[in-house]
Amino acid sequence: MTEKQIIILVAFAAYMLMMILIGAFSSKNKNNEDYFLAGRGLGSWTAALSAQASDMSGWLLMGLPGAIYIAGTGEVWIAIGLLIGTILNWYLVARRLRKYTIVSNNSLTIPSFFENRFHDKSGILKIVASLIIIVFFAVYTASAFSSGAKLFANVFGSADNSDTMYLIGLSIAALVILIYTFMGGFKAVCYTDFIQGLLMLVAILAVPIIAYIGLTGEFGSLTSALSANGVADPMGYLSLMKDSEGNPISAVSIISNLGWALGYFGMPHILIRFMAIKSDKEVKKSRIIAIVWVILSLGAASLLGIFARGFLTQALDSTTSETVFIKSILQIFDGNFVLIFIGGIFLCGILAAIMSTADSQLLVTASAVSEDMYKGAINKKASDKNALWVGKIAVVVVAIIAYVIALNPNSSIMGLVSNAWAGFGAAFGPVVLLSLFWKRFNLSGAVAGMATGAALVIVWEYIPIGGETLAASTSLYSLVVGFFLAALVAVVVTLCTKAPSQEIVEEFEKVNTVEI
Repeated sequence: MTEKQIIILVAFAAYMLMMILIGAFSSKNKNNEDYFLAGRGLGSWTAALSAQASDMSGWLLMGLPGAIYIAGTGEVWIAIGLLIGTILNWYLVARRLRKYTIVSNNSLTIPSFFENRFHDKSGILKIVASLIIIVFFAVYTASAFSSGAKLFANVFGSADNSDTMYLIGLSIAALVILIYTFMGGFKAVCYTDFIQGLLMLVAILAVPIIAYIGLTGEFGSLTSALSANGVADPMGYLSLMKDSEGNPISAVSIISNLGWALGYFGMPHILIRFMAIKSDKEVKKSRIIAIVWVILSLGAASLLGIFARGFLTQALDSTTSETVFIKSILQIFDGNFVLIFIGGIFLCGILAAIMSTADSQLLVTASAVSEDMYKGAINKKASDKNALWVGKIAVVVVAIIAYVIALNPNSSIMGLVSNAWAGFGAAFGPVVLLSLFWKRFNLSGAVAGMATGAALVIVWEYIPIGGETLAASTSLYSLVVGFFLAALVAVVVTLCTKAPSQEIVEEFEKVNTVEI
């Protein structure tokens, strides 16, 4: 190992030790509400930064800049879609979901909210929702583990041992996340995510600025730098309406990328932050902080992909483009001990992005197993202590499953995130919105909509029809189709079945007037 690698390793070790200590500090959880919702006591800054840090994951610093590096500014439509989704989620969903979950028997999880919202005595809705969470979060958590593994492989590996370093990195990332999530629960996750959200923002803002100064100093302008680094049509590369080859971007591609906005309404690890906010007043503060954070981080990540194409001396291809942030830092922060150590801290921004998402996903999955499946269906008389331990065991099991999924070093971070995002957005998004805003919505419609959305994404993305999947043949993102089909099915089934009881209607109307 070189001296540079040792210095960066020291920075990594210090950062991960700090996260573990926060987990230990937050380990006093009296019951499930403490472990899974931090006693509904989150302040505005913690709620906002933990929500957005857990949202973006390693995708923000690796997947998005890598896609833009290869395809050009036309890929920014994804970032625009995510910004729209963030704004709508905070303004439409956050405040009402927080109030409704309290009115609905103090629901601690998204599945339990669905069950309480419709007074489902059968438990079918809670079980279906929990299974969807387990399946898609296993994939989503795998994307975070894969990000960590690729970080270690690129920083500490070589052509001879890259696969070995990928495995070591995967193991370390999974273990550290598992330790502090297991110990501290939601409080530890939110405190660490707050710190990680700040670190991610500093890193993603600083690196593109330095890269731009470097490329203009050498080539005079961005377009000159792009031309010198093999971009045939720099103006096309910089256009929102063209790809890197200068060809017009199709309407289907733009719709698919903007369609990422729809996913927000169904993301359990984001929605649960809304449920845990201390008060309505804190919600209003949180939404402003969160939106500013997202504008800055998505904008900077997009610029990084563009600037790196003209800045990096080492050209990347479609298989290595997701390392663009790593390569940029290693090129910028090279020389003396201080520079290398600062570079190591900036690389911890990727660890922050990875850990802030994976810990949330593990915790939400654990809550689905503990609160919804075990205590809600298998052993309704279980004590809080037993249910809490079942949840902690579930954290370990899901982490192992995600670890196995992420073992392939050639797995695409963007692809894993895209599929999981579509699954949650299509299955839960329409049901969440209709539950919050449509008084007539009933149990039958919720079950039908949820099942339709999840099934559509699985068929669209994974089942070959005529030799290729519908995702490949149409180039249309499964989330767009799944969301609207699930919403349509949910509405039609609701209108064709019995209206909800007067008690359910009264609860719905109470949410309109109650101040909590």
